[in-house]
Amino acid sequence: FLGVMPAYSAADDALTTKLVTFYEHTKDSSVPSHQATILLFDPTNGSLKAVLDGSVITAKRTAAVSAIATKLLMPAFAEVLCILGAGVQAYSHYDIFMELFTFKEVRIWNRTKERAVKFANSVNGPVQVCSSAQEAVTGADVIITVTMATTPILFGEWVKPGAHINAVGASRPDWRELDDELMKNSVLYVDSREAALTESGDVILSGAEIFAELGEVVNGTKPALPEKTTVFKSLGMAVEDTVAAKFVYDAWSAGN
Repeated sequence: FLGVMPAYSAADDALTTKLVTFYEHTKDSSVPSHQATILLFDPTNGSLKAVLDGSVITAKRTAAVSAIATKLLMPAFAEVLCILGAGVQAYSHYDIFMELFTFKEVRIWNRTKERAVKFANSVNGPVQVCSSAQEAVTGADVIITVTMATTPILFGEWVKPGAHINAVGASRPDWRELDDELMKNSVLYVDSREAALTESGDVILSGAEIFAELGEVVNGTKPALPEKTTVFKSLGMAVEDTVAAKFVYDAWSAGN
């Protein structure tokens, strides 16, 4: 797939387009499945101001949004973090979650155990490699799914009541990471209702009702319900790339 994600933010005086390729690699896993470039334009005249590494920005802004959701929705005494998947997003999520939160235990599971072991050995901090997704999830307070799964790998019967789940993978209308039980018995938050109802297989195929957009919680128009089992379905929004790209460009300009 080749995705084109244009956005304009008047508040940030920023105009961008992200070009992102998505290839499901079956053999060469050394090449990331997602690669991206962001073009930053001058919104007053359309001139191209910068070409930015969209892959780094995508990884960091996706993890940052998950962190915002987690700050608002996780249970009061969250001690165990579980990450399902060991790709680029696993690393970016781990980095920001370790910076912002204090978990006593971090677990990881990946379909290919070697990649989970590599992850555990390369990050700064103790990570327990689990032999099954169920082992990783059982008793976890916060769960992050960043997999290439097309059918559910996380099941409601495993999930501790009151846990918070950031569902980041399964960005196609026919792909799943979470099963129907989990989707229907959780309070569902999304980044964009419109996107979730057209792009997220977890939302579409389960028929789960969307409770709120994350922005509505940030703005105070919808409540965060950390005492409930919550799911944040993340698909990503072009404006997140726009704000992040402008932030990077302004920081670079200030340094020059």
